[in-house]
Amino acid sequence: MSDQGGTLETIDIQRLMQLLPHRYPFLLVDRIIQARGDEFGVGIKNVTINEPQFTGHFPERPVFPGVLLIEAMAQTAGALCVNSRLGGAKPPLVYFMTIDKAKFRKPVVPGDRVEFHMTRINQRRNIWWYQGKAMVDGALVAEAEISAMIITEDADKQG
Repeated sequence: MSDQGGTLETIDIQRLMQLLPHRYPFLLVDRIIQARGDEFGVGIKNVTINEPQFTGHFPERPVFPGVLLIEAMAQTAGALCVNSRLGGAKPPLVYFMTIDKAKFRKPVVPGDRVEFHMTRINQRRNIWWYQGKAMVDGALVAEAEISAMIITEDADKQG
């Protein structure tokens, strides 16, 4: 499948676990259904009632925490960067640097399938900036701009 001259690929959960250091219960992306290098990608999260955050947020009316939506955006962007730029090897360190313009529009609840649409805004050396939109059934539920720095072993030796 191709889009605007670039090939789109998918990244399944096994590949995500090779790209990211996160594990249950903090691996928040189940699959990336579209990826075009580090330029653009759509990660998905299937929200289920048996996730640990719902025992306290909130037992009578479960709502997926907004901060976890932002983290899932960052994980989607991080997987795109590592997959396209670092040959797929897990980076030794990733520093989440900024969260800007975060807005939460609608609650996300068990049974929802969240799509994290991540578009690269800029990239300089080992720092990436992304605009993210979290969508459920075509409706915007959250958005933010994020940035992260990936530290490779080579960069660590230079500094």
